[in-house]
Formats: sequence, structure tokens, C-alpha cells
Amino acid sequence: MKDYLSIGIQAAKLAGTIIQDRIGTISTDEITQKSVSDYVTDVDVTSEKTIIEHIKKFFPSHQIMAEESSNSYQKTEYLWIIDPLDGTTNFIHGFPVVAVSIALMHKGNIVIGVVYDPTRDELFYAEQGSGAFLNENRIKVSSIKNASLSLISTGFPFRNKQYIDQYMKIFRELLYSVSDLRRPGAAAIDLAYVASGRVDGFFEFALSPWDIAAGSILIKEAGGTVSDFEGAETYLKTGHIIAGNPEIHLFLVNKIRNYFL
Repeated sequence: MKDYLSIGIQAAKLAGTIIQDRIGTISTDEITQKSVSDYVTDVDVTSEKTIIEHIKKFFPSHQIMAEESSNSYQKTEYLWIIDPLDGTTNFIHGFPVVAVSIALMHKGNIVIGVVYDPTRDELFYAEQGSGAFLNENRIKVSSIKNASLSLISTGFPFRNKQYIDQYMKIFRELLYSVSDLRRPGAAAIDLAYVASGRVDGFFEFALSPWDIAAGSILIKEAGGTVSDFEGAETYLKTGHIIAGNPEIHLFLVNKIRNYFL
């Protein structure tokens, strides 16, 4: 798997250079609205093309699932799952929370994950069975067990307004139960921060596979737990995800599942 990881890292850094050069400089004629509160820029497209071309140069037979082009799931031995620019709204506004997210699925299992934050030059990566790392330093999820001391990251269901009422009830309950909540605006960063212990847990509704595939293996290899709202393994299909160190993950599952029974 080492070659796969190396190529994934190279591709992420190539895309990261494109993003860093353009953050906060996008003009309105470079922005397309895909749906309500969902945008794509020329940089998203260029970043994705760069990543795919780099991967295909080394692995031409591998299949691609990417946000801006080939975004349908295919049953295949090797599938790269790519978000070329997570946090596009942040990027447009020059808000420096953005990431490139690249994962490799082998026979249905995520085996490689790379999340690169070009604004901080922070490279998070993991390989199945080999641990998780930030810029070559091994990372672990936090050791906080008491939910009242925990810092929880989340994302608003801005593309899926049908979940707003449930989300606000959960948000309110958690606000009285944890130390505080954060909303950075890029799920790949949220998950990388869980893996590195910067936050203790994370939850969000209805994400896409490219938002969470790489981050999920980061957390697992860092000693954390990832699941759907029922505590099961369907998060790549449903997009409903809870992640955290084992104790905070269980706390979040017990809080959130009640709203989906």
C-alpha cells in the first residue's frame, strides 16, 4: 500500500498548491451554484482534474469517484474517492479552513486516507494497520472521557434543510451537555481534527462519501470510532456520521440516535 499512499499524498499536495494560490481571489464569474448553498469554482474543477490525472498516470485501471465529475459509486477492486476542495464556501470567502481529501477503497474497505490543509501545510494521512500521522508525527484521538469537558465539532445541514428541526434539537441538547461546539465548515478538517485530538467528537447529517472517506480511516487508525447515527457502519451510504474517541463517540450516539428512532 505504500505506493498508493505516496501517490495519494503527491496528488493532494499538487491540488493544495492550486488552492493556496487562489484562496480568497475568486471572482463571481468563476462560481457556479450547483444547488441551494452548494457552489463549485474553477479551482474545484482544476484541482480535481490534477488529482485524477496524477493517480491515473500510475494506476490507469483504477476507478474514480470524485465530487465534480465521476460521483457515482461503482463496484470495483480499487476505487479512489476524491474531494478536490472541501470547504468551497470558505474558499470563496478567503476563510482559511479548506482541504483536499483523497481515499482509496480496496474491495469495499477504505485502506488509504489523505487530508491536506494547504493553508497550514498540514498533511494528515493513514494506511490501514499502520496508524495515523500529521506531517510524519503519529497522532491519536483525545483522551477526554467526560462529555462535559469535550469539544464537539459539527456541520449544519445547509444542503438538506429537511433535517434542520432535528439538528437544532440535537445542537441545543449538546450545548447543555458538552464544553462547547465548533463549526469549521469543512468535514474533512473536522474528521482530521478528531483524529489528532484537537476536538473530541464530530457529527453531521447527509454528507457524501468524498467528504468522509479519508477522514474515517484517519480516526480509526488514531484509535477512534466512526459510525452512523445508530452506531453501525453505513455512514458512507447514509452520510449520517458520528466520530470521536471511543467514550465521546458512544456519548454522541446515545444522544443523537434518540432523534431518529
